[in-house]
Amino acid sequence: MAIETAEPEIKKSRKTAEPGVLATSAYDPGLEGEQFAAVDLGSNSFHMVVSRYAGGSLQLMDRIREPVRLAAGLGSDGVLASTAQERALGTLAQFGQRLRGLKPERVRAVATNTVRQLQNPRAFLHAAETALGFPIEIISGREEGRLTYLGVATGSPERKKKRLLIDIGGGSTELILGQGLEVFESESIQMGCVATTKRYFSDGKVSRKQWKDVQQSLALEFAPFLTHYLERGWKTVMGSSGTLKSTSNILQALGGAELDITRDGLNEIIERVLHAGELAKLKLPSLSEDRKLVFLGGLASIDACFRELQVAHMQVSLNALREGLLFDMLGRISHTDPRAESVRALAKRHSVDFTHAKRVKQMALSLFTQVASAWQLDDDAREALAFAAILHEIGLSISHSQHHQHGAYIVANTDLAGFTREEQQALAATLRCHRRNVPERAFEHLPERLRERARKLSVLLRLSVVLQRGRQPEAIPNMKLQATATQLRLRFPLDWLDAHPLTRADIKQERTALEALGIKLMVVAL
Repeated sequence: MAIETAEPEIKKSRKTAEPGVLATSAYDPGLEGEQFAAVDLGSNSFHMVVSRYAGGSLQLMDRIREPVRLAAGLGSDGVLASTAQERALGTLAQFGQRLRGLKPERVRAVATNTVRQLQNPRAFLHAAETALGFPIEIISGREEGRLTYLGVATGSPERKKKRLLIDIGGGSTELILGQGLEVFESESIQMGCVATTKRYFSDGKVSRKQWKDVQQSLALEFAPFLTHYLERGWKTVMGSSGTLKSTSNILQALGGAELDITRDGLNEIIERVLHAGELAKLKLPSLSEDRKLVFLGGLASIDACFRELQVAHMQVSLNALREGLLFDMLGRISHTDPRAESVRALAKRHSVDFTHAKRVKQMALSLFTQVASAWQLDDDAREALAFAAILHEIGLSISHSQHHQHGAYIVANTDLAGFTREEQQALAATLRCHRRNVPERAFEHLPERLRERARKLSVLLRLSVVLQRGRQPEAIPNMKLQATATQLRLRFPLDWLDAHPLTRADIKQERTALEALGIKLMVVAL
């Protein structure tokens, strides 16, 4: 299938891809031969794709899917059954064997709805990351929708028509409105093949009355946004996920078009299901045994989407979340990072003084460069510090008093496209600690791999804010910053400090706060 991609904000070459090839942006010779991998810990199945960058395209090298059925093991108390956890860890260990030797920055693994609902997701992720050998990030429903849309959009040459994408997973369904590669609206509802089967069809039986009752119940999930979606409208409808692919395969076996689902075809399948009355008697072509276990919930979810959103025809995409992860990874590398736009938009919404924010950012990055090697901070940490510098005053839109706390709350509770849940939490923690007293357990809720980084970035942001307190375009003198694991040595020209007594007093006061961050600050006059 021909696949194109073109980011709307920058000029890119258009190219047509061979089957199994994903066309990317303009050729980057520095990436030639590099392998990229994406892992999706879905609620029904775990997926992994491995691609190789060659000639400006990602060539598919390996694809693995395992029906883990994670959502089936999730209890009402948010605890995951040991059998489901064992299946998950065993699958991730297999994936990890295939990924062994790949660069960490070329692998991205994400967890979706079921892990979001766990009572203690960090405990599960610790074991999961050990099995996989790479970090695993939890993404929000809306971010899952954005990434899935990106994956589907890169597989569709249509640029001009507004489209609705329906992605029915194991535990949730994402509904995304977009055009080209731009997402306009994204909603996530608690409805999926595993969750809906578990809730309504746990005994494998279904009657006509039961089907009607289920549809009435599922209709409530659409109520908060349905009118708005219908008013915005769309020209085409696309679908992704195993549920929709298996349904289109059944319809093709019954004489329908490839990768197509129509209202009439869907009705035919529903009639066959209701006539059978139970899974044990159900005979449908192309329906695998592992898919059959969750087919009733998946079919009910499709029917609900078609009914409520008034869909008559859907084209099913072979691409999904994992392809979106690959392209998002490449976007971050090629500096078309969606996180940057999210930060800019959030800062604008809260009337941030961009002139001052950019000065703080410039100062922070200057300090970062001087300590990056000693503190083992990478390019991702540099980006995180830049984001924090731009957003450090967003809390002022609420109140000057405690604006660092307000800003942290905003960041932690806003949907920011491109960010994982952990990235947002780390960014919020950095903002929370950029002034005033540092809470004793400010970073404990973060994954271990982000804890130390967020602490060090908070130190650099605090110093940058202090050094730019005057909010004037005054050049900072030749200043040197040296770092060890627990100490910072800041060197200033003596006459400059004498001429800036407020800065001298602020830096002196910072010593106590930085000690709470595990850093001893020494100021030396040159």
